[in-house]
Amino acid sequence: MKRRTFLRNSATAAALPVLLNGLPVTAFGRSPLLDALDAAPCQDRVLVLIQLNGGNDGLNTLVPLDQYAEYQAARANIAIEESTLLKLTNATGLHPKMTGLSQLYSNGKVRVIQAVGYAVPNYSHFRSTDIWLSASDSEEVISTGWMGRYLEGAYPGFPLGYPNASMPDPLAIQIGSVISPGLEGVASNMGMAFTDPNSYFNISNQNTPVGVGRRAGTELRYVRDIGQQIERFATPVKNAAGKAKNKSTRYPAAKTNLLADQLKIVAQLIAGGLKTRIYIVSQSGYDTHSFQVQGGAGTPVPHGTLLEQLSVAIDAFQDDIKLLGVEDRVVGLTFSEFGRRIKSNSSGGTDHGAAAPVFLFGSSVKSGILGQNPTIPTTVSVDDNLPMQFDFRSVYATLLRDWFCVDQATVNSLLNRDFGHLDLFDGISTTSVMDHLADTGSALFIAPNPAHALVSIGFSAPEGRVSIALFDATGRQIATAGELMHNGIASSMSIDVSALASGNYYVRLEHATGAIVKPLIVQR
Repeated sequence: MKRRTFLRNSATAAALPVLLNGLPVTAFGRSPLLDALDAAPCQDRVLVLIQLNGGNDGLNTLVPLDQYAEYQAARANIAIEESTLLKLTNATGLHPKMTGLSQLYSNGKVRVIQAVGYAVPNYSHFRSTDIWLSASDSEEVISTGWMGRYLEGAYPGFPLGYPNASMPDPLAIQIGSVISPGLEGVASNMGMAFTDPNSYFNISNQNTPVGVGRRAGTELRYVRDIGQQIERFATPVKNAAGKAKNKSTRYPAAKTNLLADQLKIVAQLIAGGLKTRIYIVSQSGYDTHSFQVQGGAGTPVPHGTLLEQLSVAIDAFQDDIKLLGVEDRVVGLTFSEFGRRIKSNSSGGTDHGAAAPVFLFGSSVKSGILGQNPTIPTTVSVDDNLPMQFDFRSVYATLLRDWFCVDQATVNSLLNRDFGHLDLFDGISTTSVMDHLADTGSALFIAPNPAHALVSIGFSAPEGRVSIALFDATGRQIATAGELMHNGIASSMSIDVSALASGNYYVRLEHATGAIVKPLIVQR
């Protein structure tokens, strides 16, 4: 058995053998991403990723008030009562259970990014999660994670030789027992995970004899040696945990909100002085095929309860890091592997869909909503979906570039091409190579609509890269005009839809600083 194969197939991955508040903590090493952070003004910034496992229903999380009649007609058995929604704008309302996040939004600490996804949706939990964490196209399989590619390139041979004087702390910490594939490198995962510290000790104890002739003896010795190295990360993490105490009184009782328990640990470690820049936490239960509103056999926890737990956890965490004096160093991002369909099913739930909103939170974000409400057709079938407005990799690219100050060439290399830049942050310093384009306004016009043959597409957008694509009702990109270098002057082009079946379609205009999606109806 090859060493790489053994490490991949074993249930281990380089990890920190400690428990904090009863939760296992997993540690990883350092990447070029953090090399950039060593230079002002990005030297102490932290990113917290919150993964919502199962596929969050974006339409019941963020309801389009300007299309409430269409929304209610499409999902009458699970629609949220209009009068209960927490109004963010005149056009958009938040789920009524998310009062904490609504207050953070009012305080200017939440950026909502509408309809985030990718061009050809995959409805498998496993495959779509892999796409999000590897930053791959739907049609390609990349065996490495978008963070792992940095880690392995900067620290070949990790974890041997680490921690050291230049990097005494882990680069990334995951609260939980499952390591994110986003940290996968070419040769192996960048860490090892053990949920039982006793089992970890037995493997890493150098006094335990391992015969070379014994089956898997060489591999076990290799894992043991790695364990001895990784075990050294325990001291700085334990020291950091001992230096700071949580100050917020908004955290719920222990074990009543597992996400809050995880974020409580993250706040403690950040305030304790740990140099770790990336933290990963997760919340499960979003696969809401049935009993979505009230909970039941198909969904043990109602969707509203999950959103309440998410909102409470983020609100308590944000309050805590403010009281601990580290608020300005931290931003958080929620994401899920996909959204849900527009139309609810007969089981009182929603099936796997395409795009959904994500939330960026922190004192440095540009508050408000980026993008427009997704369009809900008057007539909706069980296959209808919401097409992406923003590619998830454009969110990653902006975080790397604006928050971590990674140069554009490195960002493009990490994500395999240029995914543009989004307007996510307000009043923060960035590297000098970041020549941000101001959004001078954009518009998209479609005529005739409905159409049966040739469609004229008129658009205006900021000067720079522009692309126009056509999506079908399932949210899948079916045609593209390619990328154009736009001169900033209003322009037009034509699309022939004579070969398309009757139904709902969407035209998407992407430009240097955003995107617009408009519906197109094809009639025969």
